[in-house]
Amino acid sequence: MRYVRMPIEVESPEEYGYARIRYNLSESSVADQSLSDLGLTIPDMPLLYGEHRGRQRLRELIAADGQGLSADDVLVTTGAAGALFIIATSLLGPSDHLVVIRPNYATNLETPRAIGCKTTHIDLAFEEGFRIDLDRVVKALTPATKLISVTCPHNPTGVMLSEVELRGLADLAGKHGCRLLVDETYRDLSFQGPLPPAASLGEHVISVSSLSKAYGVPGIRIGWLITRDKALQEIFLAASEQISICGSVMDEWVAEQVMGQRRSILAPRLVEMRRRLAMVSAWIDGEDRLEWVKPSGGVVCFPRMTAEPAGGTEGFYRRLLEDHGAYVGPGHWFEQSDRYFRVGYGWPTAQDLEAGLAAISAALRGGS
Repeated sequence: MRYVRMPIEVESPEEYGYARIRYNLSESSVADQSLSDLGLTIPDMPLLYGEHRGRQRLRELIAADGQGLSADDVLVTTGAAGALFIIATSLLGPSDHLVVIRPNYATNLETPRAIGCKTTHIDLAFEEGFRIDLDRVVKALTPATKLISVTCPHNPTGVMLSEVELRGLADLAGKHGCRLLVDETYRDLSFQGPLPPAASLGEHVISVSSLSKAYGVPGIRIGWLITRDKALQEIFLAASEQISICGSVMDEWVAEQVMGQRRSILAPRLVEMRRRLAMVSAWIDGEDRLEWVKPSGGVVCFPRMTAEPAGGTEGFYRRLLEDHGAYVGPGHWFEQSDRYFRVGYGWPTAQDLEAGLAAISAALRGGS
């Protein structure tokens, strides 16, 4: 493994310093929640080694969302990042081949690169609505392909697969004898209703998700992977045990309480995120220097500048931060041109979102 720090982490607001940012539109989650926001008080509990797979009740709550899934199919991990690391290091080696959709969340690109496995990127096109072309995936497959990796809803664009497309990918992977990984971290924030958990579509399909994005609790570092393949789950468990033995008993207790009230949390949140998306949509409609593919899930979008801004993209980002105090995720975080940038509309307050969008417009025009 040859580790290299990812730009999305080096340049993250927590590394740069939240105090230096007035309007933070770079986050990819809803607003951070506190224990009191959730009505929780952590009880006295023994600080022992927890269940290696994660708390039984927590796994039951996660599995209950998918037909045919059980608690035994779920492995609780240190965030979705931990799940993705376990999957990549368990399934991929230098002699293996991966097909991965791009742009993508950086971990889905960088960990396989650190492993040294052969990778084919399927680059999604703005002009095609960032849709996945199954024919291109078929042409990318080789006898050495072990894994096809996608996200849905997609990060950073917010575009979703249809259920027909998701099932088509699952069928394709099954026929080829490889596995399909679906990073579905934003699944609970699908505006037209969530797709089935991908792992419910076959033993060769792996789901990954977490509580960080839709639930606003990234600080408890709880994610999970789901697979119905019992032998593969044992390999994943072995990897998890060698990394951390088990998770934090306090984090998992909080996660269990959150999942126990997920419907009451998500219902008003979806209403608010639709309102936020409408705000962004109205702004884009009135901004002739930007174009986008409107999201159908998640809390992020990926606008593109219609022309080079004054001073180039470097000048734009400098003005945006130094003159206006606003921060977005530049395209290079996702191995794309910096004429693209990710806007997170779920984390800031509605007022800060509105001010941040106005700052983007001003910076595009070269104003201070």
